[in-house]
Amino acid sequence: MATEKKAPKIFVFGSVNGQLRSAFTKIGVLHAKNDFSFGIVTGNLFATEQDDEQLSSLLNGDIEIPCSVYFTSGTVLLPHRVVEKIQEGDEIAPNLHFLGKRSIINTLEGVRIVTLGGVPVPENAAPGTSQELSLAYHGDDDAKSLQSAKNVDILLTSIWPTGIWNKSAKAVEMSIDSTTAPNNKAIADLCNALKPAYHFATSPGNVCFEREPFASVGGGADGDSIAVTRFISLAPWGNAEKAKSMYAFTINREAFTTPPPGSTATPFLGLAPKKRSAEDAGFSRFSHGHDNRHGNRKHRRDRSPPPGPDRCFFCLSNTNLPQHMITSIGDEAYLVTAKGPLLAVDTFEEYGLTFPCHFIIAPLDHAPSVSTEVMGVDKAKKTYEDMAMYLKSLQKMVSALSGHRLGTVAWEFNRARNIHVHWQTMPVPAAQVLDGSVEAVFQQLAVKSELGEFEEEDFGTADEAGGDQDYLRVWIWAEGMDGNNLNLETVAKSLVIKFDKHVPFDLQFPRKVMAKLLSLEHRVVWQTVGQTEQEETADVAAFREAFKPYDFTLLAQ
Repeated sequence: MATEKKAPKIFVFGSVNGQLRSAFTKIGVLHAKNDFSFGIVTGNLFATEQDDEQLSSLLNGDIEIPCSVYFTSGTVLLPHRVVEKIQEGDEIAPNLHFLGKRSIINTLEGVRIVTLGGVPVPENAAPGTSQELSLAYHGDDDAKSLQSAKNVDILLTSIWPTGIWNKSAKAVEMSIDSTTAPNNKAIADLCNALKPAYHFATSPGNVCFEREPFASVGGGADGDSIAVTRFISLAPWGNAEKAKSMYAFTINREAFTTPPPGSTATPFLGLAPKKRSAEDAGFSRFSHGHDNRHGNRKHRRDRSPPPGPDRCFFCLSNTNLPQHMITSIGDEAYLVTAKGPLLAVDTFEEYGLTFPCHFIIAPLDHAPSVSTEVMGVDKAKKTYEDMAMYLKSLQKMVSALSGHRLGTVAWEFNRARNIHVHWQTMPVPAAQVLDGSVEAVFQQLAVKSELGEFEEEDFGTADEAGGDQDYLRVWIWAEGMDGNNLNLETVAKSLVIKFDKHVPFDLQFPRKVMAKLLSLEHRVVWQTVGQTEQEETADVAAFREAFKPYDFTLLAQ
């Protein structure tokens, strides 16, 4: 008889403010009694003047953390040593995870968390300030970009939403108003759009404000039930007033048909309704991550089928698709620039490339794999050929424009639970391919990340590709040079790691490897390097002009 899966049990801390040893010791005591699924630290985990001894003990793993704990940017700068850990792509410490300043994740337990850390960027700040990892700043665009997230269990912010005190008897009793805490309308718009089950925000001081639940009609998972949000701002850990600084709860996904007792109407009722533009809805399109870094949402898939072509990130039939990013369309596949590219406009400018050159190759058909098993023999064969042609055309263009000084790296995740399979590719200095550096770093980080070891294995046709096997495949390619003469040798390798399909893995792993190879660790999180539509359009125009002699869809006309 199958056992029923337990609902995730979660604990939450207010700002820890650097009191690492006492806070995590307390978590250990509570976890031993309650067996929590994971924990969250709201506000500031670290202090402005962090005790170096405690920080060293944490980073060295000497402070035990009994289960996964998540945190984000608060209102103070992250310590430099912590930023270095984040940029390396490692855990901060065993069981301690940085959510990012702006992110959407699903935990292993299937809990969906949307995060927007930091405070609003000052009006007089230098351009790009909100993108600095160590700085606790975000812009209104960061908040807007998260509004298209669906079925959100927890919203985590460092700022209160403007108007959260409206319609609240508790707020009146506690004299809470617009002056109590830093607040922002963009956060209110975000909360109003997401309708999360829980919204945790940083306390302005020794204050715990646990607002009455508020309801929004038509905001439930099925579109008809009532969405109920609980806003909670916990006091800091160990505060002098002994105000409540810890909170524990179990995720309740029961649909509400009537507001629960003691609840109020939404405090954001006066806000103008937000219409989702194609740009807003499509922020995650071509984001090469599906926003899922820590596991899958099996309960969501059990409840409803996976996205069809009208909602798929990579289907041209999706009306929210950012059409301006599509660069070429073939008979069975198409080429598109990546959202939040790892490469900047000037990354390879000295090599002759004046656009980011980070691309995604996707089949036109809505399919989880390019294999005969999934698509059928004829369709799979033609689709695979078209995708391979795009990859070869990009290789030729990159090599020619750079005077054969650049090669390429491409990768594909094949998973039984894929929604729409796709490949990614970008340039890399040919010297790093020829001397084995690219392969060595992929191997080194795969072993370090406990993914296993790559093996050289070439899937040359659709018959050999895909199917039911989960794997990561990496293509490494370059043409060598000998003085002014094209080397007689071309390096081309296909490396594969195969996975157990039941084990989750980091979909951002190849990007992290490329960031390390190219010293672009500051661009590893794609959400922090987003471009305006105008910038994206200009990059596409520059690429199309350069790609014309190599675009087989044009040459065939």
